[in-house]
Amino acid sequence: MFSKILIANRGEIACRIIRTAAKMGIRTVAVYSDADRNAMHVALADEAIGIGPAPARASYLDAEKIIAAAKTTGAEAIHPGYGFLSENAAFAEACAAAGFVFIGPPPQAIRAMGGKSEAKALMAKAGVPVVPGYHGDEQAEKRLASEADKIGYPVLLKASAGGGGKGMRVVRQKSGFAAELVGAKREALAAFGNDRMLIEKYLERPRHVEVQVFADGHGTCVSLFERDCSIQRRHQKVIEEAPAPGLPDGLRQRMYEAAVAAARAIDYRGAGTVEFLLDPSGDFYFMEMNTRLQVEHPVTEYITGLDLVEWQIRVANGEALPEDWADLRINGHAIEARIYAEDPAHDFLPSIGTVSHLVFPDESPHIRIDSGIRAGDAITVHYDPMIAKLIVWDTDRPSAVRRLRLALEKLAICGVTSNAAFLTRLAGLDAFAAADLDTGFITRNEAALFASAATDENRIAMAALGLLLSRRKTGNIHSRPPADPHSPWNTTNAFRLNAPARENLHFIFDHQPHEVRVSHEADGFSLEIGARTIRACGKLSDDGELQATVGDGKRQGHFFAEGNSHALFLGGEHYRISQPDPVDIADSSTHTGGLEAPMPGVIRALLSENGAAVEAGAALVVMEAMKMEHTIRAPAKGIVTAINCAEGDMVAAGAVLVDFEPEGA
Repeated sequence: MFSKILIANRGEIACRIIRTAAKMGIRTVAVYSDADRNAMHVALADEAIGIGPAPARASYLDAEKIIAAAKTTGAEAIHPGYGFLSENAAFAEACAAAGFVFIGPPPQAIRAMGGKSEAKALMAKAGVPVVPGYHGDEQAEKRLASEADKIGYPVLLKASAGGGGKGMRVVRQKSGFAAELVGAKREALAAFGNDRMLIEKYLERPRHVEVQVFADGHGTCVSLFERDCSIQRRHQKVIEEAPAPGLPDGLRQRMYEAAVAAARAIDYRGAGTVEFLLDPSGDFYFMEMNTRLQVEHPVTEYITGLDLVEWQIRVANGEALPEDWADLRINGHAIEARIYAEDPAHDFLPSIGTVSHLVFPDESPHIRIDSGIRAGDAITVHYDPMIAKLIVWDTDRPSAVRRLRLALEKLAICGVTSNAAFLTRLAGLDAFAAADLDTGFITRNEAALFASAATDENRIAMAALGLLLSRRKTGNIHSRPPADPHSPWNTTNAFRLNAPARENLHFIFDHQPHEVRVSHEADGFSLEIGARTIRACGKLSDDGELQATVGDGKRQGHFFAEGNSHALFLGGEHYRISQPDPVDIADSSTHTGGLEAPMPGVIRALLSENGAAVEAGAALVVMEAMKMEHTIRAPAKGIVTAINCAEGDMVAAGAVLVDFEPEGA
């Protein structure tokens, strides 16, 4: 067995590999960019070595630096994790040439599946069903448009060289084809250095079902069952579960056989995933093969009891897969939710900042947290904004869904906007409980998923209680130790001589101003909210846990100071609370009409010009951030009075990109 391996990755997967290697008695080397100097994976590894500046191309994607780090530290093997260089055949070859074992498939297998067009042709030859489409070399716009006409709209434009939703566009009408092609090519070129496109028939309401395969170097190749990854946004997965609910046994078996045939066709080795689109009719089609471990592999580990990372290492070391894998059976049901720093209310725009507070549910045999982020860590523009993966397991799907919902309600993330509340709502939907799944799930249920958080007197009372307890705690921390602890001059609870302690508490809760009349009592507070009086008492711990009795009910949440405001996490929802100065409110009433960059990024295209009259929703500027394109659009019909950026500019969050004057202003 290897004595030392280098992990050519970062984040939660690097942490996962390090922990598995430690369990196997293998020493680990972490690599890190300047931005990750203090990251969790660096702290966990036995050794760590810097490999350059924050941009991935100058660090994690620089194969020469990775191999040099392995030589310097005496590693014997390199594990690429997923993403970055994990599906780079040239890197796998470079590792072998330098004398290192690449913990992954052979270079020729990676290369065979690296181009979607070539992969589909290879799969069709191997008898694996493929989606009707055009995968040819000719890439002239006229030819691509002609092929789209032959296939019939709607069609799906896909970058041949990549995945993860980048360079992928749905085109529903011929009139929109040219513009979508330009955008897809530009995004593909930025992400993969290759703008070649393929076109496929776009299936309405398909499910995304994938099969985990594993092969050794001794001729054994097996399937480890399937996962349903249908719930997606921007063609990227949000929820994954294993097994896929509602599949007939015969269909399952055919998918397993097709996946193994795909792996054998390229002489595969190690862990891989064959992804299919499943039509409502029951037909399924090969979509792509990921020649690496997938983000969602923990759900397969839960239902099989296997450690797939351990077996990646063992197979790379030359071991054969156990014979008893042929007798494995599905045990229970597992669901994974991807927790991202992103804003679902604004088209899932990534959120940048420092994670000031981070609360996860306690891990147990039923709950697992995979994360590479701790409180105090930064989410930067340079890498994927994943905070963690929350994985639950139970004996059947209804029980697993209940566990997922309860676990999500215990999340509390401050400092960045996260999708935690969105995931909690999703887990509570009747459609999710009923396994009414397809790739359009989020769009179909957007009214419930993007609704404003519920606000009532009890929640307002919790906000007021949090403010009062937080103020009391802060007052106790900063007060001097009293000579007489019973002296009224040393109290911090609005004491008044011969009169009840009363005050009016003003704050903004979930964007709405509130006034709560507070009476301080011996064991709590009496809160007048509108026409209702609510008794509230509770405890605010040092780690932000708020345990309260509000009216006749007990409630539990988290309450944190967040800069000049506060955050309340209650029942899976996140509420912001502030007590602004009235003068500040008056000063902030003006609006310049500028359209701002929502986050740091690079300007990729200017689609308008000074003086242009535009309609509401017109695309004005395209910027790239966090490996995805974001379009700045006109908020109303009006005039573009100035373009304040140029193609190629690196802009900061909040930079005014376009001066805009609405019609009639």
